[in-house]
Amino acid sequence: MILSKGSSHRKISVNIADIVIVIIITLLCLTCILPFVHIAAKSISSNTMVLSKSVYLVPKEVTFSAYLSIFRDGTLTNSMVYTVYMTAIFTVFGMIVTICGAYPTTKKRLKGRNFFTYVMLFTLYFSAGLIPEYLLMKKLGLLNTMWVLVLPLMFSPYNMLIMKSYLQSTIHESLEESAFLDGATDFQILFRIVLPLSKPIIATLSLFYAVGRWNAYADARYYITKRALQPIQLILSNMVLSSSVDAISLHESAEVKSTPEVIQAATIMFATLPIICIYPFIQKYFVKGIMIGAIKG
Repeated sequence: MILSKGSSHRKISVNIADIVIVIIITLLCLTCILPFVHIAAKSISSNTMVLSKSVYLVPKEVTFSAYLSIFRDGTLTNSMVYTVYMTAIFTVFGMIVTICGAYPTTKKRLKGRNFFTYVMLFTLYFSAGLIPEYLLMKKLGLLNTMWVLVLPLMFSPYNMLIMKSYLQSTIHESLEESAFLDGATDFQILFRIVLPLSKPIIATLSLFYAVGRWNAYADARYYITKRALQPIQLILSNMVLSSSVDAISLHESAEVKSTPEVIQAATIMFATLPIICIYPFIQKYFVKGIMIGAIKG
């Protein structure tokens, strides 16, 4: 009886703990989902309902006039295309540099590999500052070009360290040794063995690079003054800060029939959709990548 009571008490305590965990996780998920649902509801609600503060999670008097104004104007659509193009280039270049930095430093035969690793990680803790960086970009002639948003940030020491840890814990040395015995070169081993086995971490870091570049706008605020070269997040930031539809310079041909608050909500949704569409396709790789080091075999 004592054992049965103990086992029953143990079972009840476990169930209560599970319930508490589920409640906490649910609340955390709601803090992420509800603001997004609120913005989505406002973006397709009528001006009257939004101005009366009666729109919360369900749209009222559904209308797509804000989205129609955005597409008629063309400013945000052109900025969206430009940002997607720039983010894709940034992600590809970032992964190339990360792989080139991580893969060699995993090889014991590389003399001074610890020194090179420390040099790359040094930039993770120290930087010259905003003014020297601006002067450098100006000296290199990168101001008001797309490359000023790509080149300075395309190498991430943190991502390189994650990539290096993954290669050391996943790619066994025996695979490379057998390939060397068969006459394979370092590049052949990298492209035919290492990279195919590293799809989870490549997908994870690609997502890190893409989301980081997509959401960044501070560097564009400092280095970009031409309207055509401003990423969509900078335009969105200016619009939200000014709280005026004039911040996105909608032309008269856009036939704006929505209030600034509705335009802002539609713009936020417009700028968020690309990442939302991409994430489900690489979610399985992302989950595998973030589990690095969690399980040791």
